[in-house]
Amino acid sequence: MDRPAYLLEFEKPLRELEKQLDALHQQSLENNIDMSAELAAIEQKIEVTKREIYSNLTPWQRVQVARHPKRPYALDYVAALCTDFQELHGDRQFKDDQALIGGTAFFDGRAVMIIAQQKGRDTKENILRNFGMPQPEGYRKALRLMKLAEKFGLPVLTFIDTPGAFPGVESEARHVSEAIAVNLREMAMLKVPSLAVIVGEGGSGGALGIGVTDRVLIFENSYYSVISPEGCAAILWKDRAHAAKAAEALKLNAANLKELGVVDEVIAEPLGGAHNDPAAAAAALKAAFTRHLDELLEKSEEDLLDDRYERYRELGQYREVAVK
Repeated sequence: MDRPAYLLEFEKPLRELEKQLDALHQQSLENNIDMSAELAAIEQKIEVTKREIYSNLTPWQRVQVARHPKRPYALDYVAALCTDFQELHGDRQFKDDQALIGGTAFFDGRAVMIIAQQKGRDTKENILRNFGMPQPEGYRKALRLMKLAEKFGLPVLTFIDTPGAFPGVESEARHVSEAIAVNLREMAMLKVPSLAVIVGEGGSGGALGIGVTDRVLIFENSYYSVISPEGCAAILWKDRAHAAKAAEALKLNAANLKELGVVDEVIAEPLGGAHNDPAAAAAALKAAFTRHLDELLEKSEEDLLDDRYERYRELGQYREVAVK
């Protein structure tokens, strides 16, 4: 029985049980002994253990799941949900950024504009995709495609999956902060419906640069944060080893974000994470996209802009309560 090669620390008890199951199954075959009762007992224990582990993940453990190298990436979802995807290249100013891709496609029979952050599966692809960290030209390409979508009345679907915008010297030299800031302003005023989904990591302004949309969805084991847990730990505790404590404090997981009103819907994942059943994860995303897009397409341009304005004006509100 094949097992995933990549193992998270908290999954080790589960893998030990699966090894026992494999050994018992092999013993049954080699000795021609009926061990169906013993096999069934271990299988039941595996299911119980699996539900106990994945139903009680800590914020830091969910961050680890969000970063799983087998987790479906943006282009995996585009391939599963859309037809006739035609990638469009370049920002018409500097170059084509492969960490942020985009183009036209058909979703559920509707023409849409896709904008997505894309990571790589191996070293070669990660270098090509810059580990999913867009540079200024990536955000300027995204803006060009958004304006193209606005011109032709196409809804915009964005897929967020980045640890953050690229922080290198060349990125700063080409004004990455300005490129992101312009996107925030222009997305707020976009005259067509827009939907974002956080499929893995949603790190800092790098994620926000394509995330100011009418609705923001998030997968159950994804995260969305102003800073990575390691970065927060390095600043507050001077030690990245406190990442788990930082993840708890940042309230970066899906349930916290929904409670705070930062996201509009949490999309349930297959048990163990989207990488355990990519088809089921894609089907859940399609249902959510269809539902929200249908609602947004019924709105007038004026209502769309007013509702988007109110959505972002309400973020960050809080009440001070005197403690007696």
